[in-house]
Amino acid sequence: MHQEIRRAPAKINLTLNVLGKRADGFHELESLIASLDLCDLLHFKKSDMFSLSCETHDIPLDETNLITRAVRLFEREMSRACSWRIILEKKIPHGAGMGGGSSDAATTLLALNDLEDAGFSSGKLARLAAEIGSDVPFFIYQQSCMIRGRGELVEPISVEGLAGTQILLMKPSFGVSTPDAYKNCLNAESIDGIDYAAQNLPWGKIVNDLEKPVFYKHRFLAEMKVWLLAQPKVEAAMMSGSGSTMIAFLDHQHADAVIERAHTELDPSLWACKSTIL
Repeated sequence: MHQEIRRAPAKINLTLNVLGKRADGFHELESLIASLDLCDLLHFKKSDMFSLSCETHDIPLDETNLITRAVRLFEREMSRACSWRIILEKKIPHGAGMGGGSSDAATTLLALNDLEDAGFSSGKLARLAAEIGSDVPFFIYQQSCMIRGRGELVEPISVEGLAGTQILLMKPSFGVSTPDAYKNCLNAESIDGIDYAAQNLPWGKIVNDLEKPVFYKHRFLAEMKVWLLAQPKVEAAMMSGSGSTMIAFLDHQHADAVIERAHTELDPSLWACKSTIL
């Protein structure tokens, strides 16, 4: 059988409002999320048994991997083995807060739904995705969505003028612990000189309530935001999700110069990537 390749897109949180603490210990969220043309690639090939491989050295390939968990859930629903060799080609940085692992899991569910002729609805797949993680259902819908609750309530929406928006992604060598980001988010201290307010763009506003707790612990990210906002042609800049990826909104024709200056003035090891909102 020929090899089938599926794209697993990265995501960014364009808004992230933390509304309070829930009785179950999670936080009540409201967040506008969009997919990017930056994608992991998943290669599916029929096999005698399921296997998962990836050349990126720090990706676990055991039963804890979200792709494997997606396969096991699908096997449970189908009451039979799903015997595919899956090769994961990582393009989305690990620990970047862009949902790489969650997107890989959702893409696996979508692919198996086709490859196994399951015929599950998007709603059914989203319910399976929610068993894997709070942010996995978003990737089932393959469009911009508003998420609520602890992330499991997903509403596909259309935001006029958003698709095609060009951005620059920048990530330092360290990641951010998502549990740590949420732990102190409701009483986090501000850093003098940092503007956490919503920023206006042609299609709407961007804001991230997790900047306060994350910036307080990781001051370099606060420095990155201030630096990005000071760059010519940058319309807005913000941390995505729980970090550590920073987003700058600017046309790609100006992005290379910003990347070059960032490597000189901030950190030569910064990961940087031009991307477009789908």
